[in-house]
Amino acid sequence: MKLDVEKLSATSNTIYIADLGCAVGPNAFDAMQDVVHFIQQKHTLQCPQSNTTLQFLVLFNDQPSNDFNTLFTSLPRERPYYAAGVPGSFHRRLFPESSIHFVHCSYALHWLSKVPEELLDKNCGAWNKGRIHYTNAPNEVVQAYASQFAKDMEEFLCARAMEIVTGGMMTIIMPGLPNEMPYSQLAASLMYDFMALTLMDMENEGLVSEDEVDSFNLPIYSPSPAEMASVVEKNGHFSIEMLELTNPASLVDGPVDIKAWVIHVRAAMEGMFIKHFSTDIIDEMFDRLTKKLFMFTEQVESGYKDRTQLLVVLIRK
Repeated sequence: MKLDVEKLSATSNTIYIADLGCAVGPNAFDAMQDVVHFIQQKHTLQCPQSNTTLQFLVLFNDQPSNDFNTLFTSLPRERPYYAAGVPGSFHRRLFPESSIHFVHCSYALHWLSKVPEELLDKNCGAWNKGRIHYTNAPNEVVQAYASQFAKDMEEFLCARAMEIVTGGMMTIIMPGLPNEMPYSQLAASLMYDFMALTLMDMENEGLVSEDEVDSFNLPIYSPSPAEMASVVEKNGHFSIEMLELTNPASLVDGPVDIKAWVIHVRAAMEGMFIKHFSTDIIDEMFDRLTKKLFMFTEQVESGYKDRTQLLVVLIRK
């Protein structure tokens, strides 16, 4: 990859790395270990006569509600970098101008900054009654999601363009969708459809209200490579070094562990459900969801497709 470490380290031996949407788990530490190792290797190859020892500062970023205490108490004792926390939304500026050499963002950019407003307008064609996502939804709903994603990406890229030095690198890993493939063919679409059906069952039993269900939508979007290339090229601040669909690490060859899958999804989404509905219904909802998915195990497994993870590597122009 075209990362010119010799140029980046010409004025300082400290390399600044940002991990955007870091959460609290060990995945962030593994990723930063790999990034540091990658840059060290580049430095050794590009500057074989150099006596300079690079230092690294990793800036862990997530929303202010993230559990940074857990993150920092979990930091590996033996790590090749210094660490600091930067709370805030990555859809806005986070760092000083031209201060960052490498940005990593893994499984965070598929979260939209907000639910598209059209989905909540009963007089709009994108009114999403009876669904909580754009899977199997009318084209107006899909377009509302796509438009919100494009707006969010433009804000994200403009903010990073201000912060990343010329020649700096940004890697993005997120759920993706093969060009021309309908989202309904993926396992996640079945999850979201069954979430909606579960909520409607609970609505019919009086456990949640109709308004609560109709006003709830997941702010999640998985772009195709063509969509991602389009927003990057339109932005104009980055050159595309790599943009391809890969296999996610969690791709399964054998039977899907549905219970473990639901636990994983719940960990990511529980807070959103609690905020919109209430704590009282959460256990019941996810228990019912698990039972529904077990009834359609064959469909779930057929939805696990090769190459549904989007890998993007960008260089700041």
